[in-house]
Amino acid sequence: MIKAGIIGGSGYTGGELIRILLNHPEVTIDFVYSTTRAGKQVSGAHPDLLGVTDLVFTGEVNKDVDVVFLCLGHGNSTKFITENEFSETTRIIDLSNDFRLAADAVINDKTFVYGLPELRKEAIKKAKYIANPGCFATAIQLALLPLAKANLLNQAVHVNAVTGSTGAGVSLSPTSHFSWRNNNVSWYKPFTHQHLGEINESLQSLQPHTGELFFLPNRGDFTRGILATAYTHFEGSLEEAYELYNDFYKDAAFTQVTENEINLKQVVNTNQCHVHLHKHNDTLLITSAIDNLLKGASGQAVHNMNLIFGFKETEGLQLKAGVF
Repeated sequence: MIKAGIIGGSGYTGGELIRILLNHPEVTIDFVYSTTRAGKQVSGAHPDLLGVTDLVFTGEVNKDVDVVFLCLGHGNSTKFITENEFSETTRIIDLSNDFRLAADAVINDKTFVYGLPELRKEAIKKAKYIANPGCFATAIQLALLPLAKANLLNQAVHVNAVTGSTGAGVSLSPTSHFSWRNNNVSWYKPFTHQHLGEINESLQSLQPHTGELFFLPNRGDFTRGILATAYTHFEGSLEEAYELYNDFYKDAAFTQVTENEINLKQVVNTNQCHVHLHKHNDTLLITSAIDNLLKGASGQAVHNMNLIFGFKETEGLQLKAGVF
């Protein structure tokens, strides 16, 4: 058994981590740190855990845990690592965007490895510090990586993706308020979303010169999940496209390529990514679907932990979709 600590456990990603780790056979939760809820029951922030755990939020950090997860707002992980030291053997998995780009990957002699298992599995196994990918970034990269590997992203790529309200975090904002979000759809940050940087770095690690990526994110009238549609020029047949994708993901524990049309309910509440292909004339349409809080955040973080510690990749992550 390894000991895990969670920094910032009262939000959506912290809550998901707690739920997963409570049921992980190789992990015990040593502490859940919170500056605003120290001394209070974890089930007070996450009522579904009432009767499941007696964990209490703490304002103290055990610096000798085996792994610590940083579930902090963007920009706060850098501050926390600067102000807090852990043992030489403690692994750190950060769920913010602080260390995802190559230019930001080194801090205080700590080098963070980008934690997309489908792309960097061997590097993750050897890493001490992981920068967990963003949710939109995960869905879009998994839709496009096989084409980059084959050097086929030579023309513009257009991506339209819609996310649930949990993607905005637990703090209330005008666009996550029920009265505004209910029966409503809108776009935001058109062509400038912060995940574009990590997406482009990953694609260009396989194909140095790619066509421009145009990304339009949307807010959806539902709580969780991301459905992304990407299309670009492709001269091969649909069968050849499926061959590329099936080969790229043949050893992937959680990314499934299917010839059947996909929908969000297949993946919500799971750590799965489902990918479907469709061809229209010389255009290839790739659809990917994930749960933004699991495959797009906490589930992927646990997958990275499993790789680092040599556990079975799917340990603690055999979760069931809410299909009905």
